[in-house]
Amino acid sequence: MDFSSKRVLVTAGANGIGLAIATKFKAHGANVFVTDIDPDAVEKARAEGFHAAVSDVSDESQVQDLMARIQDDFGGLDVLVNNAGIAGPTGPIQSLNSADWKATFDVNIHGQFYCIKHALPLLRSTPEASIINLSSAAGRLGMAGRSAYSASKWAVVGLTKTLAIELGAEGIRVNAICPGAVNGPRIAAVIAAKADMLGEPVETVSALYHNQSSLGRLIEAEDIANMALFAASDMARNVNGQALAVDGNTEKLY
Repeated sequence: MDFSSKRVLVTAGANGIGLAIATKFKAHGANVFVTDIDPDAVEKARAEGFHAAVSDVSDESQVQDLMARIQDDFGGLDVLVNNAGIAGPTGPIQSLNSADWKATFDVNIHGQFYCIKHALPLLRSTPEASIINLSSAAGRLGMAGRSAYSASKWAVVGLTKTLAIELGAEGIRVNAICPGAVNGPRIAAVIAAKADMLGEPVETVSALYHNQSSLGRLIEAEDIANMALFAASDMARNVNGQALAVDGNTEKLY
Protein backbone atom coordinates (compact mmCIF):
# COMPACT_ATOMS: atom_id res chain seq x y z
CA MET A 1 0.00 0.00 0.00
CA ASP A 2 2.93 2.31 -0.70
CA PHE A 3 1.83 5.04 -3.12
CA SER A 4 4.89 7.25 -2.74
CA SER A 5 5.69 7.06 -6.45
CA LYS A 6 2.06 7.37 -7.59
CA ARG A 7 0.17 10.30 -9.09
CA VAL A 8 -3.56 10.33 -8.36
CA LEU A 9 -6.46 12.43 -9.64
CA VAL A 10 -9.70 12.51 -7.63
CA THR A 11 -12.64 14.35 -9.20
CA ALA A 12 -14.96 16.17 -6.78
CA GLY A 13 -12.06 15.57 -4.41
CA ALA A 14 -12.30 18.63 -2.19
CA ASN A 15 -15.47 17.62 -0.35
CA GLY A 16 -17.19 14.57 1.12
CA ILE A 17 -16.31 11.12 -0.21
CA GLY A 18 -13.83 12.60 -2.68
CA LEU A 19 -11.89 14.39 0.05
CA ALA A 20 -11.82 11.20 2.14
CA ILE A 21 -10.38 9.32 -0.86
CA ALA A 22 -7.84 12.04 -1.65
CA THR A 23 -6.75 12.23 1.99
CA LYS A 24 -6.32 8.44 2.15
CA PHE A 25 -4.08 8.36 -0.92
CA LYS A 26 -2.05 11.33 0.36
CA ALA A 27 -1.59 9.62 3.73
CA HIS A 28 -0.08 6.66 1.87
CA GLY A 29 2.43 8.84 0.05
CA ALA A 30 0.69 9.65 -3.24
CA ASN A 31 0.97 12.96 -5.03
CA VAL A 32 -2.72 13.87 -5.26
CA PHE A 33 -4.54 16.29 -7.56
CA VAL A 34 -8.14 17.15 -6.68
CA THR A 35 -10.66 18.95 -8.79
CA ASP A 36 -13.99 20.34 -7.66
CA ILE A 37 -16.64 22.85 -8.74
CA ASP A 38 -16.52 24.55 -5.31
CA PRO A 39 -13.82 27.27 -5.41
CA ASP A 40 -13.69 27.65 -1.62
CA ALA A 41 -13.18 23.90 -1.17
CA VAL A 42 -10.45 23.94 -3.81
CA GLU A 43 -8.61 26.73 -1.98
CA LYS A 44 -8.87 24.78 1.27
CA ALA A 45 -7.51 21.67 -0.46
CA ARG A 46 -4.52 23.65 -1.72
CA ALA A 47 -3.86 24.86 1.81
CA GLU A 48 -3.84 21.23 2.94
CA GLY A 49 -1.13 20.30 0.45
CA PHE A 50 -3.09 18.99 -2.51
CA HIS A 51 -2.64 20.07 -6.10
CA ALA A 52 -6.08 21.46 -6.89
CA ALA A 53 -8.15 23.17 -9.57
CA VAL A 54 -11.73 24.27 -10.12
CA SER A 55 -13.29 22.17 -12.87
CA ASP A 56 -16.72 20.98 -13.99
CA VAL A 57 -16.39 17.42 -15.32
CA SER A 58 -19.65 17.73 -17.26
CA ASP A 59 -17.90 20.25 -19.56
CA GLU A 60 -15.51 18.41 -21.90
CA SER A 61 -13.42 21.50 -22.63
CA GLN A 62 -12.80 21.99 -18.90
CA VAL A 63 -11.76 18.34 -18.59
CA GLN A 64 -9.28 18.79 -21.46
CA ASP A 65 -7.81 21.83 -19.70
CA LEU A 66 -7.63 19.85 -16.46
CA MET A 67 -5.67 17.01 -18.05
CA ALA A 68 -3.26 19.48 -19.65
CA ARG A 69 -2.70 20.98 -16.18
CA ILE A 70 -2.03 17.53 -14.71
CA GLN A 71 0.42 16.77 -17.52
CA ASP A 72 2.27 19.97 -16.63
CA ASP A 73 2.21 19.32 -12.87
CA PHE A 74 2.71 15.54 -12.77
CA GLY A 75 3.99 14.49 -16.19
CA GLY A 76 1.55 11.58 -16.21
CA LEU A 77 -1.04 9.80 -14.09
CA ASP A 78 -1.16 6.46 -12.27
CA VAL A 79 -4.66 6.48 -10.76
CA LEU A 80 -7.88 8.20 -11.88
CA VAL A 81 -10.74 8.22 -9.37
CA ASN A 82 -13.97 9.31 -11.06
CA ASN A 83 -15.84 10.41 -7.95
CA ALA A 84 -17.84 13.39 -9.24
CA GLY A 85 -21.58 12.82 -9.13
CA ILE A 86 -24.88 14.45 -8.25
CA ALA A 87 -27.98 13.04 -6.59
CA GLY A 88 -30.36 14.15 -9.33
CA PRO A 89 -34.13 14.59 -8.99
CA THR A 90 -36.49 12.59 -6.78
CA GLY A 91 -40.02 11.65 -7.84
CA PRO A 92 -42.09 9.41 -10.11
CA ILE A 93 -40.66 9.42 -13.61
CA GLN A 94 -43.64 11.33 -15.09
CA SER A 95 -42.93 14.19 -12.66
CA LEU A 96 -39.25 14.61 -13.52
CA ASN A 97 -37.92 17.63 -15.33
CA SER A 98 -36.04 16.73 -18.52
CA ALA A 99 -33.27 19.21 -17.72
CA ASP A 100 -32.72 17.62 -14.30
CA TRP A 101 -32.60 14.16 -15.88
CA LYS A 102 -30.02 15.31 -18.44
CA ALA A 103 -27.92 17.10 -15.80
CA THR A 104 -27.71 13.88 -13.78
CA PHE A 105 -26.28 11.99 -16.75
CA ASP A 106 -24.04 14.90 -17.75
CA VAL A 107 -22.18 14.64 -14.44
CA ASN A 108 -22.58 11.01 -13.41
CA ILE A 109 -21.74 9.27 -16.67
CA HIS A 110 -20.71 11.80 -19.33
CA GLY A 111 -18.24 13.33 -16.86
CA GLN A 112 -16.63 9.93 -16.32
CA PHE A 113 -16.44 9.39 -20.08
CA TYR A 114 -14.73 12.76 -20.59
CA CYS A 115 -12.25 12.17 -17.77
CA ILE A 116 -11.31 8.68 -18.94
CA LYS A 117 -11.04 9.68 -22.59
CA HIS A 118 -8.73 12.61 -21.91
CA ALA A 119 -6.78 10.96 -19.06
CA LEU A 120 -5.84 7.91 -21.14
CA PRO A 121 -2.73 9.48 -22.71
CA LEU A 122 -1.47 10.22 -19.18
CA LEU A 123 -2.42 6.77 -17.83
CA ARG A 124 -0.74 5.04 -20.77
CA SER A 125 2.56 6.69 -19.83
CA THR A 126 2.87 4.49 -16.74
CA PRO A 127 2.74 0.71 -16.25
CA GLU A 128 -0.22 -0.84 -14.46
CA ALA A 129 -2.43 2.23 -14.19
CA SER A 130 -5.83 2.07 -12.52
CA ILE A 131 -9.22 3.72 -13.06
CA ILE A 132 -11.82 3.68 -10.28
CA ASN A 133 -15.36 4.79 -11.11
CA LEU A 134 -17.84 5.61 -8.37
CA SER A 135 -21.17 3.89 -8.94
CA SER A 136 -23.66 3.07 -6.18
CA ALA A 137 -25.78 0.35 -4.65
CA ALA A 138 -28.36 2.03 -6.90
CA GLY A 139 -26.15 0.88 -9.79
CA ARG A 140 -27.10 -2.74 -9.15
CA LEU A 141 -30.57 -2.40 -7.56
CA GLY A 142 -33.68 -0.52 -8.61
CA MET A 143 -34.64 2.50 -6.52
CA ALA A 144 -38.20 3.82 -6.75
CA GLY A 145 -38.37 7.58 -7.18
CA ARG A 146 -34.68 7.84 -8.04
CA SER A 147 -34.72 6.70 -11.67
CA ALA A 148 -32.26 9.28 -13.07
CA TYR A 149 -29.66 8.57 -10.41
CA SER A 150 -30.08 4.80 -10.54
CA ALA A 151 -29.99 4.63 -14.33
CA SER A 152 -26.83 6.77 -14.45
CA LYS A 153 -25.12 4.57 -11.86
CA TRP A 154 -26.05 1.38 -13.75
CA ALA A 155 -24.40 3.03 -16.76
CA VAL A 156 -21.22 3.51 -14.73
CA VAL A 157 -21.03 -0.25 -14.12
CA GLY A 158 -21.54 -0.97 -17.82
CA LEU A 159 -18.83 1.52 -18.75
CA THR A 160 -16.49 -0.01 -16.17
CA LYS A 161 -16.91 -3.59 -17.34
CA THR A 162 -16.53 -2.62 -21.00
CA LEU A 163 -13.39 -0.56 -20.46
CA ALA A 164 -11.84 -3.31 -18.32
CA ILE A 165 -11.97 -5.47 -21.47
CA GLU A 166 -10.82 -2.70 -23.80
CA LEU A 167 -7.88 -1.56 -21.67
CA GLY A 168 -6.82 -4.77 -19.94
CA ALA A 169 -4.28 -5.67 -22.61
CA GLU A 170 -2.53 -2.37 -21.85
CA GLY A 171 -2.30 -3.20 -18.16
CA ILE A 172 -4.89 -0.56 -17.20
CA ARG A 173 -7.36 -1.93 -14.65
CA VAL A 174 -10.87 -0.46 -14.42
CA ASN A 175 -13.13 -1.10 -11.43
CA ALA A 176 -16.21 0.50 -9.91
CA ILE A 177 -17.11 1.05 -6.27
CA CYS A 178 -20.77 0.74 -5.32
CA PRO A 179 -21.35 2.47 -1.98
CA GLY A 180 -24.51 2.07 0.03
CA ALA A 181 -26.06 5.09 1.73
CA VAL A 182 -23.07 7.16 2.89
CA ASN A 183 -23.43 9.22 6.03
CA GLY A 184 -23.34 12.96 5.35
CA PRO A 185 -25.31 15.96 4.08
CA ARG A 186 -25.97 14.50 0.63
CA ILE A 187 -27.84 11.44 1.90
CA ALA A 188 -29.69 13.65 4.38
CA ALA A 189 -30.97 15.73 1.44
CA VAL A 190 -31.96 12.59 -0.47
CA ILE A 191 -33.84 11.25 2.55
CA ALA A 192 -35.68 14.56 2.96
CA ALA A 193 -36.69 14.56 -0.73
CA LYS A 194 -37.84 10.93 -0.53
CA ALA A 195 -39.87 11.65 2.61
CA ASP A 196 -41.55 14.54 0.81
CA MET A 197 -42.37 12.32 -2.17
CA LEU A 198 -43.84 9.61 0.05
CA GLY A 199 -45.61 11.98 2.44
CA GLU A 200 -43.81 10.30 5.36
CA PRO A 201 -41.91 11.83 8.28
CA VAL A 202 -38.20 12.30 7.62
CA GLU A 203 -37.43 10.19 10.70
CA THR A 204 -39.37 7.24 9.27
CA VAL A 205 -37.58 7.33 5.92
CA SER A 206 -34.22 7.89 7.62
CA ALA A 207 -34.77 4.72 9.66
CA LEU A 208 -35.41 2.78 6.43
CA TYR A 209 -32.13 4.02 4.94
CA HIS A 210 -30.21 3.19 8.11
CA ASN A 211 -31.62 -0.34 8.18
CA GLN A 212 -31.59 -1.25 4.50
CA SER A 213 -28.25 -3.05 4.94
CA SER A 214 -27.71 -6.24 6.90
CA LEU A 215 -25.42 -4.31 9.25
CA GLY A 216 -28.17 -1.81 10.04
CA ARG A 217 -26.07 1.31 9.63
CA LEU A 218 -24.95 3.91 7.10
CA ILE A 219 -21.61 3.63 5.34
CA GLU A 220 -18.86 6.13 6.20
CA ALA A 221 -16.77 8.00 3.63
CA GLU A 222 -13.69 6.37 5.15
CA ASP A 223 -15.03 2.96 4.08
CA ILE A 224 -15.15 4.09 0.46
CA ALA A 225 -11.66 5.58 0.70
CA ASN A 226 -10.30 2.28 2.02
CA MET A 227 -11.77 0.38 -0.92
CA ALA A 228 -10.42 2.92 -3.43
CA LEU A 229 -6.94 2.57 -1.95
CA PHE A 230 -7.12 -1.22 -2.12
CA ALA A 231 -8.51 -1.26 -5.67
CA ALA A 232 -5.66 0.95 -6.89
CA SER A 233 -2.96 -0.98 -5.02
CA ASP A 234 -0.72 -3.85 -6.10
CA MET A 235 -2.72 -6.04 -3.71
CA ALA A 236 -5.56 -5.82 -6.26
CA ARG A 237 -3.35 -6.38 -9.32
CA ASN A 238 -5.74 -9.03 -10.68
CA VAL A 239 -8.97 -7.28 -9.69
CA ASN A 240 -10.42 -5.87 -12.91
CA GLY A 241 -13.88 -5.12 -14.29
CA GLN A 242 -15.53 -5.47 -10.89
CA ALA A 243 -18.38 -3.60 -9.21
CA LEU A 244 -17.08 -3.61 -5.64
CA ALA A 245 -19.94 -3.23 -3.16
CA VAL A 246 -19.28 -1.30 0.04
CA ASP A 247 -22.83 -1.30 1.34
CA GLY A 248 -23.08 -3.49 4.43
CA ASN A 249 -24.94 -6.06 2.27
CA THR A 250 -27.78 -3.95 0.92
CA GLU A 251 -30.44 -6.08 -0.78
CA LYS A 252 -33.22 -3.49 -1.18
CA LEU A 253 -33.18 0.25 -1.69
CA TYR A 254 -35.86 2.66 -0.45
